[in-house]
Amino acid sequence: MNHFLDIHTTDADALHRMIAQARRMKSARDGRPRGMPDDETPLAGRMVALIFEKPSTRTRVSFDVGVRQMGGETMVLSGNDMQLGHGETIADTARVLSRYVDMIMIRTFDEAVLTEMADYADVPVINGLTDRSHPCQIMADVMTYEEHRGPIAGKKVVWTGDGNNVCASFLHAAGQFGFDLTFTGPAQLDPDPEFIGFARSRGSTVTIERDPARAVAGADLVVADTWVSMHDAQSARERRHNLLRPYQVNDRLMAAARPDALFMHCLPAHREEEVTSAVMDGPSSVVFDEAENRLHAQKAIMRWCLDV
Repeated sequence: MNHFLDIHTTDADALHRMIAQARRMKSARDGRPRGMPDDETPLAGRMVALIFEKPSTRTRVSFDVGVRQMGGETMVLSGNDMQLGHGETIADTARVLSRYVDMIMIRTFDEAVLTEMADYADVPVINGLTDRSHPCQIMADVMTYEEHRGPIAGKKVVWTGDGNNVCASFLHAAGQFGFDLTFTGPAQLDPDPEFIGFARSRGSTVTIERDPARAVAGADLVVADTWVSMHDAQSARERRHNLLRPYQVNDRLMAAARPDALFMHCLPAHREEEVTSAVMDGPSSVVFDEAENRLHAQKAIMRWCLDV
């Protein structure tokens, strides 16, 4: 049984195979209507529980559609539906769900909820996002880069802004896929040294550069994410804006990168904050390809989890 809990805990060869399979499945659809099942239906007769303690658009829709395209069915549950961890332990919830469904995807806050679910479930568990990491998103990002520019190995990726959970998964991916990563942002928001240490232990160069123009020099890919969480108080939002304003991705900053550099953002974006509309809608942006590829990458992840 294969859990997909994080990029750095999954075998690198398996990650490469998932990306290759995702591209094959995307190509095989050949523009067919989005809801139409795949020619192969490896999840026929399978039920997948999709658990959301955190609100979601892309994660919910992409997993739901992906399961249906592969012939399976979904049961979408919110934290309120389940009172996850309240009244019944996460361990007991995992044991019960394992009697009903064939796979569990969970989008939650605390990584401990994810790991306890995996420890006690008798079916594969997928990390749909935690406060610590977002591996499904970065699998889609690697897929997107490679379909536009070829192998990401040896390339320079620049993360600008907050060293958050998405940045953490990019650092994990740097180590597993063999690219280098430069972080540019305020010192207060540096990524966790543990994530940096993993990438460096696998031979990737990780650089911290406070000057965003210097950071993006020679970049093959520039990545941003939202500056604020939906749960942040207004005072916290204002403080973060003041800290992060110098790291906005705009035309001037992209001009300092390579001429063929791509721009990514996992969405939702706050236009004119972390990125301008001119960049979001410009020729370097692949944000909507990136969003679509969540569907294809996650289908490959689910197939790997179930070995089908």
